[in-house]
Amino acid sequence: MSDIVSPLAPKVQPALPALQGVQLATCQTGVKYQNRADLMLAIMNPPATIAGCFTTSKTASAPVEICRENLTDPIGQGKASAIIVNAGNANAFTGKQGQSSAQIVGDTVAKALDCPSSQVFMASTGVIGEPLDPSQIVSAIDGLIKSATPDHWSQAANAIRTTDTYEKQATITANLNGKTVTINGIAKGSGMIAPNMATMLVFIFTDASLPQNIAQSLLTAAVDKSFNAITVDSDTSTSDTVLLCATGQDDSQFSGTSDPALNDFNQALQNLTLNLAHQVVRDGEGAEKFISITVNGAENNAAARKIGMSIANSPLVKTAIAGEDANWGRIVMAVGKAGEMADRDQLSITIGGITVASKGEADPDYKEADLVPHMKGRNIDISVDVGIADGTATVWTCDLTHRYIDINADYRS
Repeated sequence: MSDIVSPLAPKVQPALPALQGVQLATCQTGVKYQNRADLMLAIMNPPATIAGCFTTSKTASAPVEICRENLTDPIGQGKASAIIVNAGNANAFTGKQGQSSAQIVGDTVAKALDCPSSQVFMASTGVIGEPLDPSQIVSAIDGLIKSATPDHWSQAANAIRTTDTYEKQATITANLNGKTVTINGIAKGSGMIAPNMATMLVFIFTDASLPQNIAQSLLTAAVDKSFNAITVDSDTSTSDTVLLCATGQDDSQFSGTSDPALNDFNQALQNLTLNLAHQVVRDGEGAEKFISITVNGAENNAAARKIGMSIANSPLVKTAIAGEDANWGRIVMAVGKAGEMADRDQLSITIGGITVASKGEADPDYKEADLVPHMKGRNIDISVDVGIADGTATVWTCDLTHRYIDINADYRS
């Protein structure tokens, strides 16, 4: 973890309230870090309904593979009794030993809580390719269980950090079937962030009652509009995991995700996931500026997102913004390389609400001096219309500074 907090970090983080059926604990294991908590355990009693989204990486970590299996395991019944997360070692690309290490941890938690192993979910984050010795984690489990409390949210968010400069947490309430329910979320993520399912580690808990299929559908939709619409460096992690646990026990039933009774909860979940996704971008390694990119006029929404991501992932665009240089020609380049339909002679670009290009050329009224105050700010807004149809999308990223190189050059040391 860095001692330098991102200048884009929230000034104040919310205090997350206790949730019925959720207890949390953290501790130091020394797997990689010294003098800081690096292991988090969340206990759900009784077991919570669980849904998950995971990386599409073909080199996914052992914990990701186990979580995928657990979600559909008939013995686990789509329930979670615990989530255990370690920081400092990703347990990815570690072969059969990595699978065994993860299984040992899961089995130990399951035995201690007297639940099926398939009700224990896990995640690991840190260095890829280094074997994980499970003994330091296993030896801490009994102590974690004994010390678990319902008000340990901030500590849990801190324990799962790697290069993050601040803990990421959010809370929101919603109305569900005439009852006020709460949704709490914690996340980690700073580098190796690109949308190919969900990116980074995110753990969301609610005291709402949700059937497993409804929880999964709502989470997948929320992920698509939030974690799948951000990028820091275009690199998809081996360990990306988003889990949603619903602890309510009143056996609520819904006709489907379009059931009006779910509307408020669904919107609240989407707001919370977008909040956490933005926090990840605001903590992008070395980030100095938060960038919103909206693409209009595309062939369809998918094409708009692809064009937006082409702009967001361009090192030339990101470094120009880092240098506070309104070099909008680089945006034109990124639109052109996206491979989606675009009408060069109808293309328009605005930055900070100022039109810099219109009808395929520099806008005749544009004066770069007018844009200087916006480029010097922390929040950069870019809008592009490619002049084809009505497809639209918004994505978020950050600038690319020399500090990104410094952080990643020294990551294993």
